[in-house]
Parts: sequence; structure tokens; C-alpha cells
Amino acid sequence: MLLAGKLRAMSADVAAAPVKLPGALVESVKGFVADHDGSATAVLQPLGRAGVRVTLVGADGILGDRVVTDMATAKELVATIDGLTEADEWDRELTSIVTPRKSHWAQMAGWVAKQKRFPKARNEN
Repeated sequence: MLLAGKLRAMSADVAAAPVKLPGALVESVKGFVADHDGSATAVLQPLGRAGVRVTLVGADGILGDRVVTDMATAKELVATIDGLTEADEWDRELTSIVTPRKSHWAQMAGWVAKQKRFPKARNEN
């Protein structure tokens, strides 16, 4: 019983501890919001030990993302940035406005994006 009480007290202290956001993170997200019509939506996606991916969708539909250490940091980021709102999930309304930049596809494709010739698909004659 004594150990359980101490654990509860420790978890309350951790939950009450203020989250310190890195200045570079705040500035980059503020810049993203400013560059995309002054507002954006953030979808928070846990990545396990790696942290939380904060996917940003600008008002104009352009995508951006940042990875933070934990959910508390992600929530604090959303609360700190003016014009940034949190979406509960990827819903139809949000996905319908997403318009990735041309360069976004190339970044996702990696080395394949730089290829000039592709082998013929196996199911083609």
C-alpha cells in the first residue's frame, strides 16, 4: 500500500510538471501556420518509443509534420500556437482538403523518385 501511494504521488507530480517546448519547434510550427493562411489542423499520432508525430494540415491543404517526445508535449504545442487546432482523427472533411506538394511525393518515394527508367511490371506483356 505504501508503494502504491508513492507511485500515485510521483505520477501526479509528473502530470503536473509543465512541458518545456523547444524554441526551434515552436518557431517552425508558427512559420508553417503563417505560411498557410494563418491556420492549420494538427493530427496527433503516437509512434511508440519514438514519440508522437504531429501532422500539420494547413488551411490551404499543404502537409507538414514534426515529431515530439510525448503526447503532453504535442498537446502543449497545439495549445501554444495561435491558429493551430487539434483534430481527433483523420476524418473525411480533413482528408478532403489535403493537397500534397509535388516535392512531397518525391520525398516519400526516396531514391525511386530520382529514377528515369523503371522496369516493366511483371503482369504486363
